[in-house]
Amino acid sequence: MQRLLALVTWLAFPIYVWQGLGVRRRTSRMLPAQGPILHEIPGTAPGIALLVLGDSSAASVGIEQSEFGLAAQLAGLIAESTGCSVRWRAAGFNSATSGQIRDYVLPNLSADPWTHIVLAIGTNDTKNFHSVPRFKKEFGGLLYALRAKWPQARVVWSPVLEFTRAPAMPPLLGKILEIRAIAMNRMGERLCNERGAVPAARLPITDPQAGFASDGFHASEAGYRAWAEHLVDFVLGDEVPIPI
Repeated sequence: MQRLLALVTWLAFPIYVWQGLGVRRRTSRMLPAQGPILHEIPGTAPGIALLVLGDSSAASVGIEQSEFGLAAQLAGLIAESTGCSVRWRAAGFNSATSGQIRDYVLPNLSADPWTHIVLAIGTNDTKNFHSVPRFKKEFGGLLYALRAKWPQARVVWSPVLEFTRAPAMPPLLGKILEIRAIAMNRMGERLCNERGAVPAARLPITDPQAGFASDGFHASEAGYRAWAEHLVDFVLGDEVPIPI
């Protein structure tokens, strides 16, 4: 059934192009948030070192200040839960795909001793109509490269969000991309399980008007907060929070 649906999306490719160009014309291109992309929250030792790596979501596009972005809010929640010091870095890039992060970003990241890595990637692979075999090669290669560079780190992947919930998406375009997102997420989950990473559950979007920025595609401050709250348990895993 999934293969049949994927074929249907290829048959609908002209609609994707036509409606996609319309969305691009109507949507203003937002810049990454201002503020620190590397910071430390004091706490007890041993500390946690968090790298949030990926596309524009990792760069906190959609909001003005990075302190309200995914990396900073996730780091704050980790510090609250564990009492540990948390050093964090956001390494996000507008329009990045899995292959671009693998080929151009990862080789140029210094080998700092990150203990936890969160991947926010896959949306542009889906939006750019990359095939599932291409995603398997590029995202799978990214996982291999991360494991080679940081073999002890806990790597967590946040799956592609629901396109049908994004206010900027026309209903038909959203459905076409959602079919492809489901296929990407299935492959991404399989690759994570095979290659030593943790696939998080898909973020539930309960209030699109509050959760998305003015462009109707990127997250708002509330959206990044909800995303961080959703991911924190996957990031910490079996690590025991401090007693309250």
